[in-house]
Amino acid sequence: MKKIFSFIMAIIVAFAMISCQCTNGNQTVVGTPDVEVVDSMFVEHTVALDRQAMFAKGVDNDYRWYETNIRLVNFLDEEYAGIDEVVNVFQTVESRDAQSFDTVVYKFQHTAEGTVEGSTHGFWIEDYPLNDEQVTVTFVQALEKVNEVNLPKPHSRYAVLRKQVGPVDANPQWIFGNVRAQLYVDAVTGEVSTENPAFKGLNLGTPLGEWP
Repeated sequence: MKKIFSFIMAIIVAFAMISCQCTNGNQTVVGTPDVEVVDSMFVEHTVALDRQAMFAKGVDNDYRWYETNIRLVNFLDEEYAGIDEVVNVFQTVESRDAQSFDTVVYKFQHTAEGTVEGSTHGFWIEDYPLNDEQVTVTFVQALEKVNEVNLPKPHSRYAVLRKQVGPVDANPQWIFGNVRAQLYVDAVTGEVSTENPAFKGLNLGTPLGEWP
């Protein structure tokens, strides 16, 4: 397989998800890239930076990391050409006064132009927090497994790291695909499957949402 090593700069545009129940929102440009990051560390690099930023927000530095969304330059069933977008989704509680609190969802959008931080008053559902999960398979390692496995690749540019709420307790998954087809890569063991582990064996038909 062709080695993945091309240089890119940090990237992304807001990724609208139906899981966020919103009342209002805002966006702020918080910085521009000052270093180049290779693909093999890019996704994890943005997560580390955004988790550090979230630590300073909220009450008692308490926050939840729920998802990391990636958009590729090319489709999965085409030649790899790098990462196009990454957005990390968090939730925290902010105090309005001594007895009043707001739940706020933050999205950090990384693009070649810089990092945009957006927030909405609301809450995130359908995912377990990833804060304390042992994610040992990196994004690039998961992508390599998708390319190595003898399974059809979804015609999609999207992937997401999440631990979906479901009747079966499962590890976080790197999910590649769209509403029609998905490949699941276990973020702990590296096992690849076409079946959602959070609903494994139940034959319930579990849509991922309105994926492009």
